[in-house]
Amino acid sequence: MTALSPLLWTTTLIYDCLAGHSRPFAVGVGRGSGICGSQYPVGRGCASEHLIFVREFSSAHDVKRGLSPVLNRGLDIIAGPKEDLPATDILQKPYAVTTDAAHRVFVTDLSAGVVHVFDFVHSKYSNLHGGDRLSAPVGVAADGDGNVYVSDSNLRTILVYDSKGKFTHYLKSARRRESYFDVPRGIAVDATTGHIYVCDAPRHMVVMLDKKGHVLARWGKRGGGTGPGEFKYPTQVATAGDEMVILDSRNYRVQIFDLRGHFRMEIRLGDAATHASLAMDNDKNIYVTDPQLDRLQVFDHNGQLSYEFGQIGTEPGQFHGISGIWVDSGHCLYIVDSYNKRVELFHISGPGRDACS
Repeated sequence: MTALSPLLWTTTLIYDCLAGHSRPFAVGVGRGSGICGSQYPVGRGCASEHLIFVREFSSAHDVKRGLSPVLNRGLDIIAGPKEDLPATDILQKPYAVTTDAAHRVFVTDLSAGVVHVFDFVHSKYSNLHGGDRLSAPVGVAADGDGNVYVSDSNLRTILVYDSKGKFTHYLKSARRRESYFDVPRGIAVDATTGHIYVCDAPRHMVVMLDKKGHVLARWGKRGGGTGPGEFKYPTQVATAGDEMVILDSRNYRVQIFDLRGHFRMEIRLGDAATHASLAMDNDKNIYVTDPQLDRLQVFDHNGQLSYEFGQIGTEPGQFHGISGIWVDSGHCLYIVDSYNKRVELFHISGPGRDACS
C-alpha cells in the first residue's frame, strides 16, 4: 500500500475523528516489550506500548471546534477562503509548554515573542498580553489560581499574568529595579505551596520565591560545582508531589530534591544540551528530551532508563528540534517539536487513566 503523506495522513485522521472513530496509536522506541502498530506506522516510532499519540497542533485554527472538511469547503465557496492567520496565531519557534488547572495549554514562542494560549475545552485561542513585549520567553508555569509565570532570558525577569491573560507584575526586588536573576531559564510552581522555582543558569543557582516575589531560598553557588546540590548551568526544573527535579545541564545529570532543597539522588545522563527539557509524571518517572538525537528518554524513580522514543522526522512521534515537555493530569504528555512548528500530545499508558484530549 502506498504510504500516506503527512498532510493526507492528518486529513484521514480528521475524517475518522469526525466520524467518531479516531484511531490513536502507540509510538516509541521501547527498551522493554512493545508492538509495532500496522495501521499507522511511524518509522521507528511505532515500537512501544508506553505512549499513545493523541493529536498535534500548531495554530489558532487547530483549537476551534472543527466543522466537517466538506462543510468548511462549502463555507469557503460561499464566503471566500479565510485570510492567512497573523503570524502571532501560528507557532513559529515554539520552545516551552505547560498547562493550567483548566487544561489550557501555554506555549512560548521565541521567534514570535509571545506566549500562545490554546483552550481546547472552550475552543478558544489567545495570547498573553501587557507588560514589556516578550523578547525571549524560555520558560512558562502556572499556579493553582490560574496565574501564569513567564521567564524571559533577554528581559532577565519573570512576568506574571492573571487567569485572563493580562499582565499584572514582575518578580523582582521591591527595593531595587533590577531583577533577581542574571538569565532566568526553566520555571516551575509547586501546586501545594505555590512556591516558584527558577533556574538562573549563568549563576549556577536555583531560586525559590513566594507569589509576592520574596526570595525564600537559593541553591547552588556562583562559579558552579559538581557536588550534591551544586550545579553547572541548571536549565530546567519540574515538581511533582513532594519532589523537584533539576536538569544540571553541564554536569550531565538530573538532580532530585525534596521541595525544601534537600538532596536525594542524581541520575547521570550521557549528554544534556542546554536547551533540553524535563518533566515528571505522577508515578515520578522522569522525562528528559535529547535534542541532538530528537528523542525522549524516560527514567524510573530509581534512575534506571525505562525506555526512549523518537527520531528526526515530521510524522507523529517524530521530531525536529525536540524541546519543552510537560505532563498534565499526571499522564498527558505534551512535547514541543520546535522546527516542525508544532506541539504533539501523547497519552501515557496505564490502568484507570482518563483519555487525554
